[in-house]
Amino acid sequence: MTKHTLIITEKPDAARRIAQALDQKQKPKRAEINHVPYYKADRDRPIVIVPAIGHLYTVAAEARGRSSYPVFAFQWQPRYVAERNAKHTRKWIENFKKLAQDADTFIDACDYDVEGSLIGYTILKYACGDKETVAKRMKYSTLTAKELEKAYATASPHLDFGLIEAGRTRHEVDWLFGINLTRALTIAAKSYRGQYATLSTGRVQGPTLKFIGLREKGIRTFVPTPYWTARAETQICGRNFEAQYEKAKIETKREAETILKECTGKDGTVKKIEIRHFEKAPPFPFDLGALQSEAYGLFGYVPKRTLDLAQHLYLDALISYPRTSSQRLPATIDFEAILRNLSRVPEYGNLSAELLSKSRLIPKEGSKEDSAHPAVYPTGEMPKRSLNSSERKIWDLIVRRFMTVFAEPAKIQRVTARIDVNGYHFYLNGRRILDEGWLRFYGSYARQEEVLLPVMSKGQLVHVRGIILEDEFTTPPLRYNPGSLLRKMEEKEIGTKATRANIIQIIYNRKYVRNERMTMTDLGFEILEVLEQYCPTVVSTKLTRELEKKMNNIQKDSEKRERVLAETVETLRPIMQDLKEKEKRIGEQLGEIIKKSKLEERIIGYCPTCQTGQLVVLYSKKTGKRFVGCTNYFKGLCKTAFPLPQRGNVRPLGRTCLACRWPTVQVRMGKRHPWTLCLNPQCPLKAGRGKGIEMQNM
Repeated sequence: MTKHTLIITEKPDAARRIAQALDQKQKPKRAEINHVPYYKADRDRPIVIVPAIGHLYTVAAEARGRSSYPVFAFQWQPRYVAERNAKHTRKWIENFKKLAQDADTFIDACDYDVEGSLIGYTILKYACGDKETVAKRMKYSTLTAKELEKAYATASPHLDFGLIEAGRTRHEVDWLFGINLTRALTIAAKSYRGQYATLSTGRVQGPTLKFIGLREKGIRTFVPTPYWTARAETQICGRNFEAQYEKAKIETKREAETILKECTGKDGTVKKIEIRHFEKAPPFPFDLGALQSEAYGLFGYVPKRTLDLAQHLYLDALISYPRTSSQRLPATIDFEAILRNLSRVPEYGNLSAELLSKSRLIPKEGSKEDSAHPAVYPTGEMPKRSLNSSERKIWDLIVRRFMTVFAEPAKIQRVTARIDVNGYHFYLNGRRILDEGWLRFYGSYARQEEVLLPVMSKGQLVHVRGIILEDEFTTPPLRYNPGSLLRKMEEKEIGTKATRANIIQIIYNRKYVRNERMTMTDLGFEILEVLEQYCPTVVSTKLTRELEKKMNNIQKDSEKRERVLAETVETLRPIMQDLKEKEKRIGEQLGEIIKKSKLEERIIGYCPTCQTGQLVVLYSKKTGKRFVGCTNYFKGLCKTAFPLPQRGNVRPLGRTCLACRWPTVQVRMGKRHPWTLCLNPQCPLKAGRGKGIEMQNM
C-alpha cells in the first residue's frame, strides 16, 4: 500500500484549511471514519490531514475511585477513559490509530503554543505509536494558504520539546493541586451533609478568588466619609459653563459654607489661562489580554466569549493566532498586502489608502514579546461566510486596532482657565482635538470627547450665576468585573493567556461569585476562609508566580520537569495531611453554607400576592414536576403557585418584569438563546399571545 504523510491538527477547520493549501489543485478530498472527518491532499506524495478536537489525552489518577486523597500517582490517559462526558473522543483517537498505520512521515501542525504542542505530542506518542521522536513540526500564525505552504515547506525536523515539557508539567502540577484540594473540600462537605456538591479550587483559582474576596471585604467594611464639592455656574460669551473649585473634596462643612457665603453674588475674573499641546500616541497592537479587556469595555463580552469569537475568526483565516502575549508585529508580515486587501471593504477603503500612501509602514509596538506568535492582526482575507454580529465586532476591532498602530499620533490641545471669585479659585478645563491622527482610524472605539471653551483673555470679567454646593460621601472601591479581574491576574502574573478566561468562568460556574460586577457569595467567602485557614499557601500569589517561572524555565531547558513535580508533591503533602485531620470541622463549616446557598439558588423573589413570603422553585412529590410556589404555603397563609417549563435550566434573575414588576426567571434550553419568563399570567406583555407559558427573548 502507498505510504503517506500524516499531518495532525488541533481542530477540523484547521485541517480543512491546511488540506486546501497543500493540495496541488486546492481541492482536497474529505473522508470519514465513524463520522469523524479527515482530508486527503495530493502533492508530490499523498498527504492525510487528521484533526483532533482539542486535548484527546489528559492526566488521571492511576487508581480508580474518587473517595480518597491525597493522590500523587498519575498517568496520561485517553479522555474517554478519564472523563465521563468525553466518550465522543474515543472515535477521534481511533481515527488517528487507523490512519497512522500506513504513514511513514508524521507532522505536528497543531497550534504553535504550549497547549497545541502538548496536543500533538500526546497524539503522536499514544495514538500513533511513539512517533513523537521522528515527527516534524509546522509553525504558523495564520491559516492563510501562503503561510501554510511556507510552514509545510520549512517544517522543523523535530518537535519543540521545551514547549511540550512545559505543557506536560503545567497540566500535571495543576492536576496535583486541583484533584487533591477539590477532593478534600468535596469529601469534607459530603461527609457532613451526605450529599455531593463539587467544591473546586486550584493553583490559580485560589489566588484569583482571594483577589475578589479582599475587594469584597473592603467594600463591605467601607465606612463612607462626608465631603463637599463646589462649582461656579458661569456665563461666558452667552454660554453657560460650570467651573470646578480648586479642591476636589472640601473636607468640612464649615469651609464649604464659607465658600458659598463668600462667593454668592460675586462675579469672577480670569486670572490665568494655560494652553498646552500634547501628542497622544497610538495604542499598541493587541495581545490576547488587551483584546479581551477592550472587548469587555466596549461590548461587555466576558473574556472567554472574546477568546471563543477570536478563535472562530482565526479558524476562518481572518486574523492571526489570538492566544499570544506579544505586542509586536515583525517586519516579515506583509503590511502593505494586508492593507490593500482591507481596502476592498468600503469602511476601510479610505483609511487603508491613507496608510498605503506612507513611504514606510512602521508599527507602534509595546514591550511584551511572545516567542511563538506576533500580536493579533488581520490577515487581509475576506470572510467566506456571513459573520454574526459579535464576530463582526471583534473582527472590526482587530482591523481598526491594526490600522491605528501605523497612524500618526493625535494632537490635542488642553486649555485651563483659572477664575478668581472673591479670592477663591475655580477652574474651567477644555479639550480640543487639533489633529485626529490615529483616533480617526479607531473610530468610535477611541472614546475621546471634546470640551470646547470660548476664547478668553487674562483679566476678563466672568459673570457668576450662582455657586452650587453639594454634599457627597466617599465611595468604596469598585467590584471586579471579568475584564478588570483578568488585568489583575496579568499584573500579578498568575495563569496564562490561554487559561485566565477559563478560571474566571469556573469561579462563576461554582457559584463563588455572581453578577457582572463580581459579588462574592457566602459560599465563595466560606471556601476562601477554609483555604486561608488551613492552606494559606494555596491562595498566595507567591506560590503560583514561582511555579509559573519554573514552568517557563522548563521551556528554556533551565529547569527539569521531574524536580518541579517533586517540589509540588512536597508542598502538597503537609497541606493534605492537615486537611484530612480537620476534615470533620471543615465539613461542618462548608455543609451549612452549601445548604444555605442551595436554597438561595431557588429563591426567585418576594411573593406579589401575600407580600410576606418568597417565591421558590419547588418539586411536586407526586409528579416530580417543578413549579414556583410561595414559602407561606407551608404555613397555610398563601396558595400562590405558577408553572415552569419542565425542560431546560431555570435560573432566578433577581429582577422584576419591566411591564408588571413581577419576579422573572431565565430559561435556557440546549443551545437556544436564553429566555426571560415573567411569572405573572396576566402580564401585559403576554396579552394576545395565547395561553401557556410565555417567554421573551433576552
